Amino acid sequence: MGSGRDPYAALGVSRDTDADTIKKAYRKLAQQYHPDRNADDPSAEEKFKQVSSAYAVLSDEKRRKDYDEFGEIALDPNFDADRARAASRQFGGGDFAHAFGARADGFQGGGFGNVFEDLFGGRGHPRPRRGADLETRIELDFADAVRGCEQRVTLDRPNAEGGVSRETLSIRIPPGVDDGGRIRLAGKGGPGEMGGRDGDLLAVVRVRPHPQFKRNERDLLLDVPISISEAIRGASIEIPTVDGRVSLRVPPGTDGGSKLRLRGKGVPAHGRRPVGDLYVTVRIRVPKNLSADAEETAAELLGDDGEAFRSHLAF
Repeated sequence: MGSGRDPYAALGVSRDTDADTIKKAYRKLAQQYHPDRNADDPSAEEKFKQVSSAYAVLSDEKRRKDYDEFGEIALDPNFDADRARAASRQFGGGDFAHAFGARADGFQGGGFGNVFEDLFGGRGHPRPRRGADLETRIELDFADAVRGCEQRVTLDRPNAEGGVSRETLSIRIPPGVDDGGRIRLAGKGGPGEMGGRDGDLLAVVRVRPHPQFKRNERDLLLDVPISISEAIRGASIEIPTVDGRVSLRVPPGTDGGSKLRLRGKGVPAHGRRPVGDLYVTVRIRVPKNLSADAEETAAELLGDDGEAFRSHLAF
């Protein structure tokens, strides 16, 4: 097998390398040899094609397995691994590549020749092969991930001629997409071979954290500060939501840490997923730097019931 077509050699990895390391090696080399970065180096485009072709093989679990088992012959788009295994059993098993290399001397007259034709789809009928899936990453603000949005990405896709084509795609983000979620764009991956359908593009979502809001599945969580006076007397306060600012009623005598629920103000409904709720946790803020007179007045008005509040605590 010529090393020029060895996908492992092209990416500079060993045969026992895991999928994540292979992906990192590909990204590094693809950036290094990308034609846009090497306008003065005509050899860079050819290296970029080799790297892309190698990754198309090693990122596809079945194609990688076939290559590991049969070698360079498995890179032929017409090669049929199942028939190759059957042929190997028919001729006594062992090293498939050695048996293939010996066919001209040991199997004259057509016996192995017929099997050889079968390995490549049989009698001029090549087998279609699906294109490899590709992956890209998109980053979203927390609000866009909650509401849903449309995101445009520009990427380089391998084409049927062995090169790459730059393409800008519009990705529809559904409401409530999770951090780490994947959105599949059918037919936007690597090109199929011999009439096989193109692979898919998987857009992996990364959601930037929000400074105030958090998520729990379809529900949103928000801490809201209130004053001691608002906690004692109750109040109507304005807070932000997915749909804009709304008024929230804080009941009189609300304790710090109390949770108030606003139905339907969480992640919007999508498909079979229902709308979520917004849970507001009340945080009482105590004024700082009071004068001695103010502290004394507060103590007189509010009383000192701390011991009574803690009397139920026990271990």
